[in-house]
Amino acid sequence: MRIRATVAAVSGALALSAFAVPAAQADASSYRADAAQAVSHAASGKTAFTATTAADLDVTFSNFKIAKAVKVGTTNHVATSVTYTLTHGADVDITSEDFANGPFIYKGSSDAPDNMLFGDAPATCSATSATTATCKGNIDIYPGPNDEELLNSDAGTWHGGALALNYTTEDSAAQFGLGTTLVQRYSKLTVNASPEPVKKGKTITVTGKLSRANWEDHQYHGYTSQSVQLQFRKKGSSTYTTLKTIKSDSTGNLKTTTTASVDGYFRYSFAGTSTTPAVSATGDFVDVQ
Repeated sequence: MRIRATVAAVSGALALSAFAVPAAQADASSYRADAAQAVSHAASGKTAFTATTAADLDVTFSNFKIAKAVKVGTTNHVATSVTYTLTHGADVDITSEDFANGPFIYKGSSDAPDNMLFGDAPATCSATSATTATCKGNIDIYPGPNDEELLNSDAGTWHGGALALNYTTEDSAAQFGLGTTLVQRYSKLTVNASPEPVKKGKTITVTGKLSRANWEDHQYHGYTSQSVQLQFRKKGSSTYTTLKTIKSDSTGNLKTTTTASVDGYFRYSFAGTSTTPAVSATGDFVDVQ
């Protein structure tokens, strides 16, 4: 389900239908649709889920915690856990089958998000007092060709929020700006040092490639013009030392030379960007004779 399309639909001048089914009976697609509907209304300044009048739920959220970064490849489902505190009025029964709540993340501004991502199921909560609870839920991301939840331009900083729904009254609550995370295009890095073996003092050529996920064609393509470090670890040591820094070419390829001195492992290491995570290649051993 592409939430980007849902945002546009529910923000338009359309009469909206009621929630699909109670939380206890909701499957992944119905909960995600209802959550998107609720948050889209909140983002557009509306409080109703239908053409009739409904009130805001007396629910607020705090202590929102999510991973600093979420790495997403080209096809596999990715789930990242979110925890937060839910505070509610005495008239809100969070144990009711008609009540559901969960986290979401959004790209762009809260009043007009470019994209939003939700969990497949509502969060689970444990009461800590008569009006507070600690909750845990997931953000479920499906980058594959049958879902297409992400565009390449979506990589970077996303903001966190949380929502609550009442399936009977159609009341809702949504809170934005609770935290941030990076949604990043998964990266890969290879290395090959040759010749193997090599005589001491001779030239070693080290090649490799830096690539990252493309969320639009679901392939990996070279990450161009990026600074990458060539590193070396002497045999018997656990520490890599940087020998030089080079840049990937127009197709993401890497190539440089160094002089053979002692047995050890060569690797390339990429520090990462806001859109692409750090990655280091597995060291390639060279026997120096």
